[in-house]
This record gives sequence, C-alpha cells and structure tokens, in this order.
Amino acid sequence: MLSKLCEVSCLIEGQACSFSVSGLDDVFALRKNDRFYVYLNRCPHLHVPLNWEPGRFLNNSGDLIQCSTHGALFAIEDGECLQGPCQGQYLQALKHEIIDGILYLGEQASGLN
Repeated sequence: MLSKLCEVSCLIEGQACSFSVSGLDDVFALRKNDRFYVYLNRCPHLHVPLNWEPGRFLNNSGDLIQCSTHGALFAIEDGECLQGPCQGQYLQALKHEIIDGILYLGEQASGLN
C-alpha cells in the first residue's frame, strides 16, 4: 500500500516538508530542479532527526541538507554527506511515486525503522 505524502504543488523549490508515516520514523521530501527526493529523517552519524525546526532541513543557501545536531552537509540529489563527521555516508533515500500530481511513499519503504 502506498502512503500519500502531499500534492507535488505543495513542495516548493528550495524548501523541504516533513511527514509522519505510520510504522516509520519521520520522513521528509524536497524538490530540486523539478525532481523530487524523499529521505528518512535520520542522520547517519547520530541517528537523530536532521531538521532544525519543523520543515527546516536545508542550509541557509538552500542547496544542501544540513543536520541540526552537528552541521553535517548532505547532497540533495543522493543524500551523500559531503562535510561533517559522517562524510562519505548517505541519508536513507526512500522510493516514491508521483501519481496524478500526488507524491506517495513507495510500498518497499514500509517497516523501516
């Protein structure tokens, strides 16, 4: 079963949105260059949530995901840590689908913790 996250029109370029999905830790989605990315909201270093406050996942320039705990920076396109204590590790990308303008979390993601 797919889990509905939001309408794609709600995801504004340069911003991220967090979602609570039954059976999962929080996830977040963002849009860059009209492509959509969905990640588990957990830093690979300390396994803590990434966001500074609700919906705030990006650095000041909006081009990288930034961990609120230790400032690690991650590429939006693949979740690779480019700078910080977890350099070379990756955020956990989640499969997703867009159907009729709605962003869904893919079935294969269920049960992740």
